[in-house]
Amino acid sequence: MKEIPILDKLPELDIAINATVKAGNAILDIYQGEIKEFTKQDDSPITEADLKSNEIIKEILSQTKHKILSEEDNDDKSRLSEEIIWIVDPLDGTSDFIDKTGEFTIMIALIKNKKPILGVIGWPTEKTLFVAQKNGGAFRYSNDEWRKIRVTTISELPKCKTVGSRHHLSDKEKYFIKKLGIENFTSVGSSLKVGKIASGEAEAYITTTNKMKEWDSAASYCVISEAGGKMTDMFGNDITYNNENVFHQNGILVTNKIIHQTIVDEFKKLE
Repeated sequence: MKEIPILDKLPELDIAINATVKAGNAILDIYQGEIKEFTKQDDSPITEADLKSNEIIKEILSQTKHKILSEEDNDDKSRLSEEIIWIVDPLDGTSDFIDKTGEFTIMIALIKNKKPILGVIGWPTEKTLFVAQKNGGAFRYSNDEWRKIRVTTISELPKCKTVGSRHHLSDKEKYFIKKLGIENFTSVGSSLKVGKIASGEAEAYITTTNKMKEWDSAASYCVISEAGGKMTDMFGNDITYNNENVFHQNGILVTNKIIHQTIVDEFKKLE
């Protein structure tokens, strides 16, 4: 793999890319066979691939000595006293993995003082990566090439493309998207929704759920910010990481930045 064209690269960046690629290969091996599904205590699905990916990522990231907050590990809260931590989702989009849609990802972010300073999203079935470093830009790796990515400059809501969850789209979200006058809606799995906006293939992702957690958004936050877009909660409040409570209480809004405030203002009228 060619080196990512970011100047003043953080040493952790290549480590995170390496972990994402290796975990992705292991996930693909399992994906090609028969998938055994189990249920976690919170009724969410988990597979052998989630656990294998987690094991590989932890082993590779451990060389940095930073603590790791991962979806698949018990959180002992010792991370809270740390300035720098990793936040990992070893397999984002487990339902898409089980349904074999191909739209599942691996997400690794490095957090410093509650903010993501690098983000890596791997899309194993397409051998694609979305990578960003704070103040270093956002890049997409596919077909053995790194390409800098940017959000679009579309400012009129009816012309915007919206992406949303295939498995968790609520009636409230459907109603709100319609109310905004956005006709063009596509269901997309996992963090690929944010990858599409960062790559200029869509303008907005709206979710009002309070079930998303820090590992569902940390890598995406860095990628979308460096691509010129914006991620906040649905009320326009900034999102922070390495908090005691890992849930995002007020949903998530990701846009090309230009339409962000308009959507926030409209959402506030609903409440």
